[in-house]
Amino acid sequence: MAVIQDISSPLTPFERRASISLASIYALRMFGLFMILPVLTLFSDFYEGSTPLLIGLAMSIYGLTQALFQIPFGLLSDRFGRKKMIVLGLLLFITGSVVAALSTSIYGVLIGRALQGCGAIAAVVMALAADLTQEVHRTKIMAMIGMSIGLSFAVAMVAGPILADFAGIQSIFWVTAVLAVIALLLVLYVVPNPLELKVHPDAESLPSQFKDVLLNFDLLRLDFGIFILHLVLMASFIIIPLQLRATGLDQSLHWQVYLPVLLGSMAIVIPFVILAEKKHKMKSVFIGAIAALCLAFIGFAFFYDSLAGIIVFLALFFCGFNLLEATLPSLISKTAPGDMKGTAMGVYSTSQFLGAFSGGTLGGWCYGQWGAVAVFIVCIIATLLWLVVAMKMRTPRYLANLIVSLEGLASEQPHKLNEKLVTVTGVAEARIHIEEKLAYLKVDNSILDRKALQDFLTRNQSV
Repeated sequence: MAVIQDISSPLTPFERRASISLASIYALRMFGLFMILPVLTLFSDFYEGSTPLLIGLAMSIYGLTQALFQIPFGLLSDRFGRKKMIVLGLLLFITGSVVAALSTSIYGVLIGRALQGCGAIAAVVMALAADLTQEVHRTKIMAMIGMSIGLSFAVAMVAGPILADFAGIQSIFWVTAVLAVIALLLVLYVVPNPLELKVHPDAESLPSQFKDVLLNFDLLRLDFGIFILHLVLMASFIIIPLQLRATGLDQSLHWQVYLPVLLGSMAIVIPFVILAEKKHKMKSVFIGAIAALCLAFIGFAFFYDSLAGIIVFLALFFCGFNLLEATLPSLISKTAPGDMKGTAMGVYSTSQFLGAFSGGTLGGWCYGQWGAVAVFIVCIIATLLWLVVAMKMRTPRYLANLIVSLEGLASEQPHKLNEKLVTVTGVAEARIHIEEKLAYLKVDNSILDRKALQDFLTRNQSV
């Protein structure tokens, strides 16, 4: 008798090894990118030829190349192999880090940061994670990788100022290169090799689905949101480190502002995430977080020359930012059909990186032309526009994705599975892919009868 997948099974040791190592690779790479965020503008005098615009561009140009290459990298990995493309991406990232570390000109930093972005391995890492895990565990693995990104951001915001003060701005690029080498070793010696490569619609971008995703206005609202979120993040950090120093706080002490602000904001955000997910208040919490961002920028515009004012409104900013970073991917997952989630996330990630590029460039230009207040006004306008767009979003369905393998089912069964699967309590939607032998389900975890679903699959297996 064929083996039927146990939908309630825990991660296997093989899957834990794969997920932890891949999350570590993702985190090591993003940690290096994030460390430069709170310090680069403070060292603008170090680089020959620097201007506010070029400093902003140096901070954000990785977003442009990342946006250009992440989907092609994912598609090429289907043909040439996941690990080969990840190795290539990390080699490009290491090369860019070394170029930036050796540069005393802002143009060298620009080239280095652009090369870092060319190593766009995010989509390939997700595809490899899908290759190495059972379908029913896919959501857990993606969540683990997502949490590693959030953790790397928080640690990098504190570590960047400490490292730059101790060893100079170039040390950040050297450390970034070393971390990428460690990630490379993990790929070569720790990450398991997939037994076979498959296309995973839940984890990869598929060209055939781009039209449907780009015409989905619910998804486009969310793509617009992540674009604005990273635009204002990059634009604001053109100014905030400079203003902290202008208030008299030595740059060696900036970490003492970021650490409590980040920890405090994370503690505050957790109850709101629970409220959004468990109490079905997602839209209210989401709109409230955007409003918090807008209020933070209004506060910055009036109190940017006050240390106490910057700390208060920076805390408000990170409350909104962290909450939105947590809820936006969840909303994408809830909104996109299960078998289009990979493409939806690909477009979403591209929007995120384009937002980062636009924010750094626009923020640097505005600061050079009109000063700090102009940058905050741009951020106010951007968040207000987002607030208007978000108000029109539909209340999301509180459904999770569950992928069920159809391996072992009688050959005639998949044609009828759709209508039968939705009769299981908690299964709201089923999309069957006969050629892949997979069912992409939207389920309400609060009422899902997992035993009934397992029994259904077992009853219909072939002998």
